[in-house]
Amino acid sequence: MTRERRRRIIHTRRTATGLTLAGAISFLAGMTDATGLTLTGDFVSFMTGNTTRAAVSLGHEDLRHAAVLLSAIMVFVLGNAAGIVVAHFADRRAFAVLSCVSIALATASLMIGQSLEMARFYLIVVSMGMVNAAVEQIEGLPIGLTYVTGALSRFGRGLGRWIIGDKQMDWTIQIVPWVGMLAGAIVGALLTQIAGAASLWLIAVFAMLIALATLLIPKRTQRRFNAVSRSPVRTRSRSL
Repeated sequence: MTRERRRRIIHTRRTATGLTLAGAISFLAGMTDATGLTLTGDFVSFMTGNTTRAAVSLGHEDLRHAAVLLSAIMVFVLGNAAGIVVAHFADRRAFAVLSCVSIALATASLMIGQSLEMARFYLIVVSMGMVNAAVEQIEGLPIGLTYVTGALSRFGRGLGRWIIGDKQMDWTIQIVPWVGMLAGAIVGALLTQIAGAASLWLIAVFAMLIALATLLIPKRTQRRFNAVSRSPVRTRSRSL
């Protein structure tokens, strides 16, 4: 076997592993978003929708609902930040992040009662923010897990470039998060109809199963799912 052929095989395996993991996490996000939307009437991972709905609520002078949605957006951002912090200090990035997501969802499933509805909503939102830190790229290509608008945009732009003559096909992987979220949302909607708020517990179990599955992925492969971080620029202090 030639070195070039071996590299292609390794590249294909890494890509397949990354796409499988990204699809599973998007499936998880779809289930959670459909369940959260059914239980609360608001999105827990689709912040574009929440931004628009917050603006509409402000236009209709529904300040309470606008405040809830704007707060959810801030909580989602903080969840993303928390996911990166957890990933930074973890030896197994995906396992650590997904385990935290599972614990958060399991805790949310225990929050029963009207007085805890808002806390449950924000806890689900922060878990959906955190999950984005599990996989940030696949073989150098950015991938979205809980937001598919960007993925569909990259897919459409890649399609346009292919039509005008660019024969690279790596843009096709962007459809995976959308398919995963669509399938997950369908399952989540059905689960919520059957089990109600208890479906959060089942989703938490699914998140933990994905976390355990990541332990089968070699660390070297998982490191390639991380976005390349820029090292801080050090400047010399000058004495005055």
